[in-house]
Amino acid sequence: MTMPVLTIDGPSGAGKGTVSRRIAKQLGWHYLDSGSIYRALAIAIQLKGIAVDDVSAIVATAATMRLAFALDDELIVLLNDEDITGQLPLEETGNAASKIAVLPEVRQALLQKQRDFKQLPGLVADGRDMGTVVFPEASKKVFFNR
Repeated sequence: MTMPVLTIDGPSGAGKGTVSRRIAKQLGWHYLDSGSIYRALAIAIQLKGIAVDDVSAIVATAATMRLAFALDDELIVLLNDEDITGQLPLEETGNAASKIAVLPEVRQALLQKQRDFKQLPGLVADGRDMGTVVFPEASKKVFFNR
């Protein structure tokens, strides 16, 4: 049996997060928010005191961090079983995420982390490059425009 994957791509502010969470919740599928993964890794390295230019330590942290998304009325992001949702929008989190997101080794490590969310009964994947890079084999792909 093939694993169903629905990717929802598009620019920020297009509404893809709201729509994708609703679809995942209604279908009872797993949910992936790719933007939160980079921010969660930024939080993880900040908690460990790892510098944003210590590529090997960042990659090791990416490989070992446990990340989960819970869909309640709003998205809840758990890093190593701790709710980090409130820390995601912080400016320092965004700044660190931007710095580590451009590192090819980090992108590769997080690519596998994202692919690991593909589980039965299915996955709704929200974020940039979901249908082209992360899940090119996805059976259904949606792109939102502004």
